[in-house]
Order: sequence, then C-alpha cells, then structure tokens
Amino acid sequence: MPDRPRGARRFRALLAALVTFAVAVPVSGAARPAAVPAPAPSVHGPLRDADPTALARRYAVSRQDIRAAERAAAEHGDLRRAASLREMAEPGRRFLAFDGRDGGRSTEVVGDLSAARRVAVLVPGAGVGLDAYWRLRRDARALHRELGADAAVVAWLGYRTPAAVGPAALTAGRADEAAPGLRALVDGVRAMLPGARISLLCHSYGSVVCARSARGTAADALVLYGSPGVGAPDAAALRTGARVWAGRSGGDWIARVPHVRVRVPFVATVGFGTDPVADRFGAGVFDAGDGGHSDYLLPGSRSLTNLARIAAGAEPLEASR
Repeated sequence: MPDRPRGARRFRALLAALVTFAVAVPVSGAARPAAVPAPAPSVHGPLRDADPTALARRYAVSRQDIRAAERAAAEHGDLRRAASLREMAEPGRRFLAFDGRDGGRSTEVVGDLSAARRVAVLVPGAGVGLDAYWRLRRDARALHRELGADAAVVAWLGYRTPAAVGPAALTAGRADEAAPGLRALVDGVRAMLPGARISLLCHSYGSVVCARSARGTAADALVLYGSPGVGAPDAAALRTGARVWAGRSGGDWIARVPHVRVRVPFVATVGFGTDPVADRFGAGVFDAGDGGHSDYLLPGSRSLTNLARIAAGAEPLEASR
C-alpha cells in the first residue's frame, strides 16, 4: 500500500511529460520564425595565447563579423536583429567568436581574460538568442561586478538554444550538439590560463549542455541552477572531476516540471530525470534565494552572491534560519 501514492504520482508525471511533448510539437513547428541571413564568419584558431595583443586582434575580427551580420539583417528587413547586432559591435565589447547564421552563436568576454585568475562561463538555457542578447550581457556584467576585477566572465551563446516552449527543450538533442563546443572553449581557456579557476555556471536547459560536456572537463566547478534535470541519475554519473553544485530559487516555476525520463517510441527520450537539488543526486546544494526562473543573477540577490562565491572558490552562504 505505501507504494501506491508514489506510483500514482509517477504515472501522473509521466503522463504530463507525454502530453507536454505532444502539444509542443505542432506548436513549435507552426511558430518557427524565418531565418535571418548572415555571412559566414571568420575562421579563428583554437584558444591558446593569453597575450593581450593577440586577444585584441581576435576581438577586432569578431567585431567585423558582427557588423557584417548587422548589414545582412538590415538588408533582410529585420530591424530588431540589426539593432541587437549594432549594440554587440559597440567599441569596447570583446567577442572571442561570432556567427550570425542559424539563429546565431557568440562568445563574449566581460573583463580582462588575459589576466584573469578566475573565469566563470555562463551557459544559458532555452529561449536565449541574438534578438534578446542584452539579457545575457546584463547577467554577465552583474556576475563580473560581484567577482571583481581579477575575474573574467565568458557569456557563451555557443549553440542553437531550443525555444522555451517546444519539443527540443524536452530532449537532450540540442545539448548533445552543443557539448563539444563548450568542452573546446573550456579546454582553450585552460590552455591560456593554466593556473586560473574555471567554473561553468549552467542555467536551465544550459545545465543539460554542461552535463553532456562534464566528462573530463577542465573546469573546476560545475554549477546547475534552475535546472530541469540533466539526464543523469546522480552527480557521480557525470563522471567529472569538477565539484558539482546545484541550486533552485523559491520562486522558480521549474520546480513543478516532472523529474522523469520517458522514452517516446520512434521519437526521443523526453525529460531529464533526477532533480539536481534532491539529496539522492549528490550535488552540493546552495541557497538560491526566492527569485524567479530568470532572476538568479540579479544584483543584490542571494543567488548571485552564492554563484559568485562558488566561482571564486569559496563556500556559499547558508540559508538564514
């Protein structure tokens, strides 16, 4: 008898995941926006050299790529995309890479990467793209201010993020595509800065991306926040030498997402399994305050304080009692 309520809850969770998947498929297919054309970007070599002059040349080339994509967007008639790209190309912005095609990819540095002792890589989740890039930039700047001048924050929009509502956000397909690029970035930063502390800060669907790149990562910390699960039953299954942390704020709607994995025949595995903040997952759980799903890096928040502390190698503050 004691197992019946648990079995009923699991059944309802499985059913909810399946219904969500069934509804999202036609909705996302009907709402897919037309692609904005952009030219092929410049080809960069792998990150190896922390020399400020070499980095400045790389930033300058990426700025040219952004401006070329801006012109293409304007000619296409997409003024919103063109305006976003115009901001990204402003003097003083530092991009290690940019590609305006297929939804857009970018890797921006906030701070002085050449001299950084601590590097935090922000990995965003579903619904983040070039048209609303300012949000990711805002979060990166807030984290950099919290970490201090001897740190650098890398905002890594290095993959085709899934739509916030749609089947791609319920499966690991996009994360599998993204993982090699994230692993290469971390390896490059480690080669440049062998003595620096590197942390992966992984929000929402971005936590699935980080989990897929975790095995053998050169990062020192892997931080999962606002996560729907990562497709692994526990932290040990990630097979990483990085210390794994997890947090979820009190006002985050993602707590209501079923933490299950369901195999939909001939389609995909839907859902991401164990909740990373659950005891059985085995991560270090930090206090993420009471904000919403998009509020983890808001200035003055407990979540920002603790994310910065973890990135700096300090223990997070405990919840007040």
